[in-house]
Amino acid sequence: MTIRVALVGLGVAAKSIWLPQLADHPAFELTAVVDPDHAARDGLDSGRLGVSSGIAVLTPSEVDLAVVAAPNHLHCELACALLAKGIPTFVEKPICLSTAEADRLRQAERDGGTVLLGGSAARYRADIRALYEVAGRLGRIRHVDLGWVRAGGVPGGWFTQRGLSGGGALIDLGWHLLDTVSPLLGGSAVAQAAGTLSADFLHDERHRVTWRADLGGGTLGDVEDTARGFLVTEDGVSVSLRAGWASHEPVDTTTIRVEGSEGTATLSCTFGFSTDRVGGPVLTHLRGGKSERVPVAAEPIGAEYRRQLDLIPDRLADPTCRGQAIQDAAWTVDAIERCYASAAVYV
Repeated sequence: MTIRVALVGLGVAAKSIWLPQLADHPAFELTAVVDPDHAARDGLDSGRLGVSSGIAVLTPSEVDLAVVAAPNHLHCELACALLAKGIPTFVEKPICLSTAEADRLRQAERDGGTVLLGGSAARYRADIRALYEVAGRLGRIRHVDLGWVRAGGVPGGWFTQRGLSGGGALIDLGWHLLDTVSPLLGGSAVAQAAGTLSADFLHDERHRVTWRADLGGGTLGDVEDTARGFLVTEDGVSVSLRAGWASHEPVDTTTIRVEGSEGTATLSCTFGFSTDRVGGPVLTHLRGGKSERVPVAAEPIGAEYRRQLDLIPDRLADPTCRGQAIQDAAWTVDAIERCYASAAVYV
């Protein structure tokens, strides 16, 4: 049976990811779109779609899944309202901006008797799946080093307005990194955290986004362009993190290094849609002084979103999936919240 989808929010993520992905996937039918901005709704086929300015018109008898792709500060409010209606809801990252919002979403999912889905699509990249497989041979995980550093890619608009986004590079790029690594940590809670924030590039036009015109404009804001953090879980695993919208690097690079008692795995690649990319993913397995390159299947940019969609029908039908997304999100936002709290000054 085709899943009838309502897309809530018609911003960057909706137009660049969700509209084309849903249109191309045989398991889904986009039946409704919601956005309070009349200009955002212009050009949509109102004869085929239910086009509205608010979610009040959405009902579980007509919608099988709502996808929330609104600005960050609206994610929790919209998702709670949709769950209260009994509508299964997928929320773009970040699912929530605080542990308090995570608690609200957890309760809304229970009270609505339906399922909350979401999280970073990065988990479904071919190179990340290969990393997970190698990590299973590393023995006990001791340390994970995470980095996503852009050469230049400071966005504009609400992304850099703390009241709307919840933060800068840490809540944006850092969410992807932490959400991706959390399966390797077995859900062990964060016991200690330290973080630093800086904004050396935020107000420099030379470091603005260049590969997407719709991300590069607008007023520069009040968030960090770079965050560095160090976490220790209750199981004693350490995690170092660097997330940067801009840097002095020549290309955008994502690096994940997993150190275990029996070896180390290192992945170098580029997350996201930037055109300033490394040549391709490189995954190595180091053990006993010998490094082996692990084959990684080639795939087009953005293929992870299709894989994420592929899994949704089964997750909607599986009652054991209830609570999983918010459990993962609560771990991620707790780590982010702790890093922000530890920073001496919020820039």
